[in-house]
Amino acid sequence: MSDPLAVGVVDVLVMRAVTKGWQVLVLERAAGTRCPGSWEMVHGKVLPGEPPEVAARRELQEETGLVPQRLLSVTMHPFYLLPRQRVELAAVFCAVVAPDARVVLGDEHRRHVWLTPSQARRRFSWPHERRFVDEARHLLATPAVHDVIEVR
Repeated sequence: MSDPLAVGVVDVLVMRAVTKGWQVLVLERAAGTRCPGSWEMVHGKVLPGEPPEVAARRELQEETGLVPQRLLSVTMHPFYLLPRQRVELAAVFCAVVAPDARVVLGDEHRRHVWLTPSQARRRFSWPHERRFVDEARHLLATPAVHDVIEVR
């Protein structure tokens, strides 16, 4: 039997600084993918032997064409993966991108929108993603902890 607990996915909340605070990137899933029409953050698998922070950068680039200026570790999110009948952990990151960075969507998403944090919380389909917005904003505003959460 395989290990019932695995770190197999990454979630990446994408934010950019604007004049009055932050904006959050929200992606709509395309037809023919899992959860078509749902609104979410960047989400993807960790490849065998790949560290989660490397997977976060790769998935961000594949799904949005973006490269982070900063990457922060936010939390771990456990969830039950029904098709595999096991609990997985998602490593959650916050990618801060340039205010003028251009989004180029991959095949998994059909459109994107930049929203205020409160608007993004209302738009996200998954409740845990709503919490990540608040956690990331708190961590971004707490530089005293950046030495242990910022990916170098």
